[in-house]
Amino acid sequence: MQTNNRSILHLDQDTFFVSVERLRNRCLKGKPVIIGGMGGRGVVASCSYEARQLGVHSAMPMKLARQLCPDAIYIRGDMELYTRYSDMVTTIIAGRVPLFEKASIDEHYADLTGMDRFFGCRQWAAELRHDIIKETGLPISTGLSLNKCIAKIATGEAKPNGMIEVSPPIIRPFLDPLPVNKIPLAGPKICHSLRSMGIATIGTLRKIPPEVFERMLGKNGREIWRRANGIDNSPVQAWNEQKAISTETTFDNDTIDIHHINHVLTSLCEQLAFRLRKQQKLTGRVSIKIRYANFDTHTLQQHLPYTAFDHMLIPACKELFHRLYTRRMRIRLVGIQFGRLIRGAQQINMFEDTARMINLYQAVDRMRYKYGAGAIRRATAHNLQTFRPLDP
Repeated sequence: MQTNNRSILHLDQDTFFVSVERLRNRCLKGKPVIIGGMGGRGVVASCSYEARQLGVHSAMPMKLARQLCPDAIYIRGDMELYTRYSDMVTTIIAGRVPLFEKASIDEHYADLTGMDRFFGCRQWAAELRHDIIKETGLPISTGLSLNKCIAKIATGEAKPNGMIEVSPPIIRPFLDPLPVNKIPLAGPKICHSLRSMGIATIGTLRKIPPEVFERMLGKNGREIWRRANGIDNSPVQAWNEQKAISTETTFDNDTIDIHHINHVLTSLCEQLAFRLRKQQKLTGRVSIKIRYANFDTHTLQQHLPYTAFDHMLIPACKELFHRLYTRRMRIRLVGIQFGRLIRGAQQINMFEDTARMINLYQAVDRMRYKYGAGAIRRATAHNLQTFRPLDP
């Protein structure tokens, strides 16, 4: 049953990467800007509205983007800079909202339920949006409604740089005329199937019995029907509840074999990164733990641009270990922790990696889904007797 007394705010930075670049270079304002891989196999990570009007979109091969928009300004991207601005926005929200969820690098939810007793949720949301724009210089769109799904759809309709409130009496009039691809979970394949059945709008979808969609699409079908009817009881999950994931291993014999320890760290990091990708999460902080033979335990951490890629996380872990290991005593245990987790897929690093690299990760992960997390490893991490693999 739908909970009708909630007030959920969705906040989404407009063309986030492009907006940050425009803060750094004001000459980019009003011009088509495309951010992505610069190599022949690169893909588009983000693009401005001016570029979108010419047919460019995220995940498009950069070669095609250049054909569609040859006069655009092309930028490789700076994930470290984008992460810093993302953290600025998160800090502002955390200082003003009692319960919020960081859904991705440029997207947040906030539960404003009960704030209508003070200034009213709409005014509170408007002031929060104003503060973010003023303090960061970044445009942001927001949607306010009684659940996360409707709030997210409202944000999409508020773009660029606007705000929409969808109160309970106008939910159906708001949703019904919208195309089915506005529903979260309704991807291109599902929308194509729906349109082939003559279902083009949310209003049409809403009138069809949910059993039809469940037979056709499984559980996702019923969930899509529920969202078309404005039903979504999923809670705003406090970001602090998703702080970190970690793993560690205790050696059979205390060791000072740095070569072997590096191999173990590679294995731990590799499988922990796979867990991130499996959960569709990214990490913004790496921590290393060492326990010496005398049980003294030391840790060291480092912030880094949000990622779930092995080839970015493994070097960071190794560097931290070598900075931390200063006593030259035998080591009993090593551990790795990935913190500051947010939701997001590996495509967020498309401007740092070619399509070939992304396809390689996806192919390897498909093998791990099928045969288990330890099915494929780097050669340097193979045949480690002291390594205990994570559960698949």
